[in-house]
Amino acid sequence: MRTKITLACTECKQRNYDITKDKKAHPDRMETKKYCRFCKKHTMHKETK
Repeated sequence: MRTKITLACTECKQRNYDITKDKKAHPDRMETKKYCRFCKKHTMHKETK
């Protein structure tokens, strides 16, 4: 089952992306490098509650 999650920029703390993930394949918090339109550069984004 896929669940909705929100990714937030680690530098400016803005919530930029709403995506889905598979809880069985990735049970821990997701962290990926994505483009932040507020910082105007690629930064690490972490899964938020």
